Amino acid sequence: MFGKPNFDALAFGAHPDDVEICCGGTLAKLADSGYKTAIVTLTSAELGTRGDSETRGREFAEAARILGTSYHKMLDIPDGGVSCAEAYRLKVVREIRELRPRIIFSHHWESRHPDHHHACRLVQEAVFFAGLPRIDTGQEPWRPYKLIFYFNRFETEPDFVVDISATFERKMQAVRAYRSQFHGEDMDKYGDRETAISHPGFLDHIEVRGRQYGIYIGKQYAEPFVVREALEIEDPVALFGPSSYYSVP
Repeated sequence: MFGKPNFDALAFGAHPDDVEICCGGTLAKLADSGYKTAIVTLTSAELGTRGDSETRGREFAEAARILGTSYHKMLDIPDGGVSCAEAYRLKVVREIRELRPRIIFSHHWESRHPDHHHACRLVQEAVFFAGLPRIDTGQEPWRPYKLIFYFNRFETEPDFVVDISATFERKMQAVRAYRSQFHGEDMDKYGDRETAISHPGFLDHIEVRGRQYGIYIGKQYAEPFVVREALEIEDPVALFGPSSYYSVP
């Protein structure tokens, strides 16, 4: 599309903490490899049971710092009201055109939370419309090279997994930056109602899931992803080299 990319990877989440839970290890790994990464959250999670938008914003900034992202932003789409409305789609289009990422990560379409499901569709539509010159936002059109979907709670067969053994602890540090949401020493400051993610076992679930997908490739931890189009492989011999799981004696 017109011009050169400004960012290598952009991850969208419906709420602050979605990206960190689902693909934080991959973002940290990309940043460590010298790639320029960004996170954009569609809402400020104002409907959240614990904490408030201001608190979530501070936690989001800290998590982004831990993951080494070069840019993070919280949009003002209503929490609980994510949809493909034109006004919301244009907000996402503007971010895509501003950042011009090579690849985009977003929610998988199957999810327990309605906002996650609608975020998947919203980002997918925005990726397409961001490349149309006649949609005028005062910016040059840009269409990323690939849209990649990270998993939510439901199990899906991955198209590929990323080894995050070296960055798993950073991922968990970024998750724990959301002190209002996850179990920790100062949880009582943010309310006494337990949520699906605030109980002590949820952090263990993240680790177990990372180990599950790590087993698929013979590594300690991994994160799974899906794409909707066929992946072109130019050189399968080079791709499946000594690091391949089945090459291990």
